[in-house]
Amino acid sequence: MQASIETRDLTRRFGSFIAVDRLTLRVERGEVFGFLGANGAGKTTAIRMLCGLLQPSSGTGKVAGCDIQTETDGIRSRIGYMPQKFALYPDFSVEMNMRLYGGLYGLKGQALRDRMDVISRLLNLEPLLSQRTDSIPWGWQQRLNLACAILHKPEILFLDEPTASVDPVSRRHFWDIIAELAASGTTIFVTSHYMDEVEYCGRVAILVQGRIAALDTPVGLKTTYGHASLGEVFLDVVERAQTTSSTQ
Repeated sequence: MQASIETRDLTRRFGSFIAVDRLTLRVERGEVFGFLGANGAGKTTAIRMLCGLLQPSSGTGKVAGCDIQTETDGIRSRIGYMPQKFALYPDFSVEMNMRLYGGLYGLKGQALRDRMDVISRLLNLEPLLSQRTDSIPWGWQQRLNLACAILHKPEILFLDEPTASVDPVSRRHFWDIIAELAASGTTIFVTSHYMDEVEYCGRVAILVQGRIAALDTPVGLKTTYGHASLGEVFLDVVERAQTTSSTQ
């Protein structure tokens, strides 16, 4: 079966700085794949390459069967991307933002209206549709961000710290939606700094200085490193990788 995401030795340099260093991974269809790393580890750079927004310096990759260097238009039509920073129009209403992003993905007429109805109910956005986006709380803005990313039923959904600064109840709701999307066959590629969230992932990769330092299921990682929590595993993996790097 064709992987949803597959890379080999994917690398991105900025001058002499290597942001992503020979990234090799395979993510299966319908998998919830966690991508962890400290700030500056290379997570966002890797996602931008996978989304066709940034050309790699070397290496190869395919997303939804499309080459990340030569078939970027094909990738963008098949994925949803929710970036770290709020990417919608604050002076538009919730409904206007959804209509705009639906239109950008080719939805129109009754098909767009039907899809907006489904997503509004799914994310409980119906009471907010007429409100200006900058007038609603941050957690609800993030729900709108997610709504716009999934309006077109993407095969693969990239979520870059989607629950940052969101309250615990909203975070739990986000992950209920993520589980529902994965169950329907959508592949989820997600970064997060909340270790309790990462427990919901099928597999987790820990990125240190642009390289994958560990990759396994949450249970497998805890067993391998002898810790009861993923937070402890993460700190252990980072410390070991940094120690190894400093001695080379």
